[in-house]
Amino acid sequence: MFQPGACSADARSILALTLVPGLGPARIAKLIDAIGSPQAVLGASASRIARIHGIGSSTATNIAQHLHCSIERIDQELECVADAGAYVVSIADPHYPPMLAQTPGAPPILMIRGRFDHQTDDKYTVSIVGSRSCSVYGAEQASKFASAFASAGLSVISGGARGIDTAAHRGALDAGGRTAVVLGCGIGKVYPPENAALFDEIVERGGAIISELPVNASPDAKNFPARNRIISGLSLGVVVIEAGLKSGALITARHAIEDHGREVMGVPGRVDSAASAGTHALLKSGAHLVTEPGDVISILEGDAYHLFAGSHRAKTADPTQNPGFFAKQPPEPTPTPISMPIGDVDEETGRLLEALDTPQTGDELAELVGVDPGQIRAKLTMLEIQGRVCRAGSRFERVR
Repeated sequence: MFQPGACSADARSILALTLVPGLGPARIAKLIDAIGSPQAVLGASASRIARIHGIGSSTATNIAQHLHCSIERIDQELECVADAGAYVVSIADPHYPPMLAQTPGAPPILMIRGRFDHQTDDKYTVSIVGSRSCSVYGAEQASKFASAFASAGLSVISGGARGIDTAAHRGALDAGGRTAVVLGCGIGKVYPPENAALFDEIVERGGAIISELPVNASPDAKNFPARNRIISGLSLGVVVIEAGLKSGALITARHAIEDHGREVMGVPGRVDSAASAGTHALLKSGAHLVTEPGDVISILEGDAYHLFAGSHRAKTADPTQNPGFFAKQPPEPTPTPISMPIGDVDEETGRLLEALDTPQTGDELAELVGVDPGQIRAKLTMLEIQGRVCRAGSRFERVR
C-alpha cells in the first residue's frame, strides 16, 4: 500500500471526483450516498444527479460535464503522484486514518509521501501548532514538547510551516521519533521552499508528508484553513504554542474544540507578548494550560485509551450526524494488549521496564532511572496503553 503510485479502485474513482470543479468533501459524500458508489457517480447523467436533494439542474449539468474530463485526467494525475513518490488512500480504504474519517467534511482522499500507518506506528498522535513568526522561546518550547512526545511513542503532527511547525518537526526527528506534515499545497510542491531538506529527512526517517489537494496544486492562502482541520482530525489533541490573535493555529484549535471533540492545550507565554495573545485567549476560554510535556500526556491518556479500546468514535462523534457511505466500513477489531520483550525499545524505556521487575511508584521509578518525573509519567502512560505495564494502586509493574 505504501509504494509510490499505489491506489485502490475506490481511491481511483474518488480521486476522479475530487478533480471535478465544485465538488468538495460534503457534496462528494452526498453524491455517493444517493447514487450508491463512487464508480456509479462517475457514470451518472445530469438528470440523475439533478434528482439529488440540494443539487439543482444547472449544478447537475456542470458536474456531469466535468465528470468525463476528470476520468480522462486521472491517469495523468496518478503518474504525477508516482513521480512525487506518493500514494493515494481514499476514505473508503482501510489505511485511511480512522480518527480523521470520523470528522465532519473529512477529505475524500489523501496523497501521502512516505508512510503514515494508523494501525501501528502512527496510532497515537498529537499536533503542535503556532506562529510562523515565533520567538526563540516559542521555538524552544515546540522542540522540547515534540521531543518528549516522540520519546513517549507519539507521532507529532504539524503543518510544515516556518516557526513553531518547523521546530516541532525538528524536535521529533532529533528525538528519533515520528512526525507528519500536512501541506496547504499539492504533494508535488514544497512549501515553504526552505523546508525541502526537512521534508526529505522526515520521509527518509519513516514519517509522512500529507495533502488532500491535487498533486501539483500551488500553495494558496485559501487552502490553509482547510489544511488545519486535517491537522486536528489526525490528532488526539492539539497543543498551541505562541499563537497571536489572528494566527491560523487558532483555526486548528477551533476545529479541534467545535468540530472534532479533541483536547486543546496551550503553552503560556509572557503575559504582555502579542505573539502569545491568541494562546492566552484560548486558555481564558477553557483550554488546558500545560507547562510540561507530561501534562499533555496525562490529559490525552483517556482519549488514547478510548482509541486503543476501539471506543474513540463513540466518545467524540456527533450523534446527530448521519455517517453516510464513508463510515460504512467494518469496525476495526478491538486490540488485545500483548506482552512484549524489553529489547525492542529505546535504552531509557528499557531501563524503566527493567526497574519494574518489582512494583514501583512513579516517583520511585524517576529516582531509580534518573529521569524527570514528568517524562516518566509520559512513558508510563504509553507503556500502559501498549499493554507492557499495568497499574496496581499507586504502583506500576511490568506485564509478564
